[in-house]
Amino acid sequence: MICLHIALQGSTESLLRRSERKYKEIVIVDQDNRIHTSKYNVLTFLPINLFEQFQRVANAYFLFLLILQLIPEISSLTWFTTIVPLVLVITMTAVKDATDDYFRHKSDNQVNNRQSEVLIDGKLQNEKWMNVKVGDIIKLENNQFVAADLLLLSSSEPHGLCYIETAELDGETNLKVRHALSVTSELGADISRLAKFDGIVDCEAPNNKLDKFTGVLSWIDSKYSLNNEKIILRGCVLRNTSWCFGMVIFAGPDTKLMQNSGKTKFKRTSIDRLMNTLVLWIFGFLVCLGIILAIGNSIWEQQVGDQFRAFLFWNEEEKNFVFSGFLTFWSYVIILNTVVPISLYVSVEVIRLGHSYFINWDRKMYYAGKATPAEVRTTTLNEELGQIEYVFSDKTGTLTQNIMTFKKCSINGKIYGEVHEEPSQKIEMIKKKEHADFSANPKADSKFQFFDHNLIESIKLGDPKVHEFLRLLALCHTVMPEENSTGQLIYQVQSPDEGALVTAARNLGFIFKSRTPETITIEELGTLVTYQLLAFLDFNNIRKRMSVIVRNPEGQIKLYSKGADTILFEKLHPSNEDILSLTSDHLSEFAGEGLRTLAIAYRDLDDMYFKQWYKMLEDANIATDERDERIAGLYEEIERDLMLLGATAVEDELQEGVIETVTNLSLANIKLWVLTGDKQETAINIGYACNMLTDDMNEVFVIAGNTAGEVLEELRKAKENVFGESRSFPNGHAVCEKKQQLELCSIVEETVTGDYALIINGHSLAYALESDAKNDLLELACMCKTVVCCRVTPLQKAQVVELVKKHRNAVTLAIGDGANDVSMIKSAHIGVGISGQEGLQAVLASDYSFAQFKFLQRLLLVHGRWSYFRMCKFLCYFFYKNFAFTLVHFWFGFFCGFSAQTVYDQWFITLFNIVYTSLPVLAMGVFDQDVSEQNSLDCPQLYEPGQLNLLFNKRKFFICVAHGIYTSFALFFIPYGAFYDVAGADGQHIADYQSFAVTMATSLVIVVSVQIALDTSYWTVINHIFIWGSIATYFSILFAMHSKGIFEIFPNQFPFVGNAGHSLTEKLIWLVVLLTTVTSVMPVVAFRFLKVDLYPTLTDQIRQRQKAQKKARLPRSRRPQARRSSSRRSGYAFAHQEGYGELITSGKNMRAKKSPSAPGLEKTPYNSTSWIENLCKKTTDTVNSFSQDKTVKL
Repeated sequence: MICLHIALQGSTESLLRRSERKYKEIVIVDQDNRIHTSKYNVLTFLPINLFEQFQRVANAYFLFLLILQLIPEISSLTWFTTIVPLVLVITMTAVKDATDDYFRHKSDNQVNNRQSEVLIDGKLQNEKWMNVKVGDIIKLENNQFVAADLLLLSSSEPHGLCYIETAELDGETNLKVRHALSVTSELGADISRLAKFDGIVDCEAPNNKLDKFTGVLSWIDSKYSLNNEKIILRGCVLRNTSWCFGMVIFAGPDTKLMQNSGKTKFKRTSIDRLMNTLVLWIFGFLVCLGIILAIGNSIWEQQVGDQFRAFLFWNEEEKNFVFSGFLTFWSYVIILNTVVPISLYVSVEVIRLGHSYFINWDRKMYYAGKATPAEVRTTTLNEELGQIEYVFSDKTGTLTQNIMTFKKCSINGKIYGEVHEEPSQKIEMIKKKEHADFSANPKADSKFQFFDHNLIESIKLGDPKVHEFLRLLALCHTVMPEENSTGQLIYQVQSPDEGALVTAARNLGFIFKSRTPETITIEELGTLVTYQLLAFLDFNNIRKRMSVIVRNPEGQIKLYSKGADTILFEKLHPSNEDILSLTSDHLSEFAGEGLRTLAIAYRDLDDMYFKQWYKMLEDANIATDERDERIAGLYEEIERDLMLLGATAVEDELQEGVIETVTNLSLANIKLWVLTGDKQETAINIGYACNMLTDDMNEVFVIAGNTAGEVLEELRKAKENVFGESRSFPNGHAVCEKKQQLELCSIVEETVTGDYALIINGHSLAYALESDAKNDLLELACMCKTVVCCRVTPLQKAQVVELVKKHRNAVTLAIGDGANDVSMIKSAHIGVGISGQEGLQAVLASDYSFAQFKFLQRLLLVHGRWSYFRMCKFLCYFFYKNFAFTLVHFWFGFFCGFSAQTVYDQWFITLFNIVYTSLPVLAMGVFDQDVSEQNSLDCPQLYEPGQLNLLFNKRKFFICVAHGIYTSFALFFIPYGAFYDVAGADGQHIADYQSFAVTMATSLVIVVSVQIALDTSYWTVINHIFIWGSIATYFSILFAMHSKGIFEIFPNQFPFVGNAGHSLTEKLIWLVVLLTTVTSVMPVVAFRFLKVDLYPTLTDQIRQRQKAQKKARLPRSRRPQARRSSSRRSGYAFAHQEGYGELITSGKNMRAKKSPSAPGLEKTPYNSTSWIENLCKKTTDTVNSFSQDKTVKL
């Protein structure tokens, strides 16, 4: 096969022609099917990776210092002290990046090497996906993934139909129907006819719109219109269709799936970005110090240095004081560079690696059901987990299991289903907890559980209302039955809600067996009954109900209807007043338990009346003007005076722990936005089930405009409702006022009272993301407690994330489980993949992965908060100790003629950061914790300091610098003053340079060790060993380097021979060390004591309570259960596209008629879950107990 794929630059259409590959004269401009999600290849890895690494200002800074150290005239430190750690850091980072990209290449190769059957040279041959070309004809078999975007030509189903699952594209597991053109469906599986197919497709250019396709097929002198119903997209799975043939329209990066996949981005944390700024500031600070010392050197050389030139045998011309100052400047830049040593970055990477292993090893984030542990896929983002403000979540497979379970029903004013336990009914509850026995029904599924035996008894007693209720469930739906190879009955459902209802009716004795365009056959308590299908009144967004009109074997005509209670109750006969009141109360109770509800009703129809109505319906169907309006009016006409039977309650099972997680995240001031490709009604139901939407909200705004003007108007009306019409706010499309508007948004967000929610569909979101409306959208969304975006494409998910990232300057996290979430995951600061039912695409693109949504709260509130806390503490201490260590050289410069002489022994300078002080700060950075993990979860408000960036910011940095400057001042001037005019115990003078250096070095090591002991909140054995062991190591190395033996071996490298033994035997030296330590540490101790006592933070109060609990060993109280009240909600998929009613009645999807009986039944298992206890009251009580008579500050 050969394809001709022409897409002119700037054009909006593509021309695709298919013919035989052997025709070599045809010019081929084709696209293969290879995909690339990796960042590097062998040739580009080194330059791109080095470019990314040297974007970090510190790496560029150390490279600059390395160049300076290679100049002997200005360097007083050897070059290897910089190049070795620099190469080490760059190599470690490069290896990590290469490893990450290797797994991306591995994933790409797995996909590219999948096999497909391709029609080549008149026969089917196996071909790798990456070798598939545009124009090739591919054969797909049941349960196979689709390799590329295909034009469906024919299938094994009648009329060229096929069923697909689009979970990888939009997260929906419901089956969807695609059908081929009738002219191509006749090709069937005839290989010879397919090989001769030479149609030309004129279609749109590659784009990311999943729900839209326009094109024209030209074949056999005719043209046929193509739309989305004729296309099968890459990423779909063929279901319940033996085989189908399709022609490749788009391949590889041109497919709609790949068009929606964002590029892999280089992610850096906010602390990394702040560090870049601080390094520049520090370098500027060093330049200022260097200029001061250089000026001092020039003045000293001019006024004092002349006196030494004769003594040093210098000629007058050999040294100019200006040039001396110039060289001194660069010398001091090198000496003072230890303020930001490269060991800082080595330590940061080690700490991040340690935090990553803690997450990987966390058994509480291990999911035994799939033997899946949590996995850190990017180790450089851990502290960012403690600063998340916005979480963008997929719905299907992330929040929910996408499993519907029939829980309860109300029939004729009586509730059937699970009953809540009450103290007076314990004996009865023991009986009710035993699920109903369906052994009388041989075709029942043993996995189906229903706990109310009363319903079974009512069925056995022949209650006519109960029978009619179940009969309606078995008749009024769009489910398609089919038999598998073993003769078992399988239901193919458009909506999982319908599957739950039909399955419940089947297990309760009313079994839907088969259908034709004119009949529906069900088995009623063992008896086959065939109903004549007279009319099918399909559902849509406006009707929010569906009905069927059937004639039973007795000749009676009945209309069965189910739908949203708010709609159906308006259609009831006035005689239903009593049952309406009871059923309404039951629906409110069901909704309060988070169940999805439907009202059930019927109507007996007169034969003559139905014939007249049906004649009008036929006339409306062939009308050319106002056809839809006339049909809707006739539906309204017959769907009235209904008799209410009851209601159903179905549970869309959430993943375990979702409600608790959502509640905790909300209490942590983390805003959760749901971005789903699913239906609006379903998304709203999940919002209520998760407690993201509640009846207590002031208003829920639904944006559903069909034009840009309508969307903008709806957004501004919603803003008026939130802000009040009297409040002025900027015009969203005024570009010149964007900055002021965003500032106003932040201010107003703090002053808006009441809870609001925003719900917007993908069609409206496309207009809202335009420049004229996106500021209005962002401002309104930020004022709302909950935001739900439904029917959104993968690219729109990424656009929403980018909008918040760009304009809110907030740290974002995206979590999902399917390929449709990859763009969102890549766009957010943190991407989390759930290893769910939809493959591993989301996991492979993510920074973190685990198996259940509930682990997100532990990832953020425990590991994230601890990582941020530890990293901030580490940075504060590191800057403090290095300013204290380095600025002593500045003070010494005024007493050494500004000669750039180091105050310490050169070996002490080399070992200070990599030996003497490296391990204690690493131990604190890896193991420290302010409160326990349980308290972190019990009090989510502790998370807020990270969001506000309180623990390490520019202000904290300046405080650390000031602390370091004060300590350096004490370290230098206390020994200097003590040594100014003093003699030792033996009467000899001890104020020599070497003794002074040893005294200051010893004081420094002890001071910083005591300081880190004060900073450590959580002591482990490792902390004790590292802190006190570092001091011991210092003295061991000090005496070794000052020994006579090493001096005799290396006399030039170790000139301080015997000094340690001489100096440290003097009592004066130890008194100086003690005075220096007390002077340096006591102000900090006093300040912290007063601060904790007078102005305790929430963390301080919890730590006090934690200590008290540890002593008293108080037992933990159980969390109280609380039932949530909520508005009733229709559980039916009314926000979906038009139903399959027309498809069913046309008979296009019917196979050849088979026997209505089936030897066995099969259903998808549904597992019930208990409601998670509400945390709000418990957490509020916890915080209140912490804050007795105290002012809480974050």
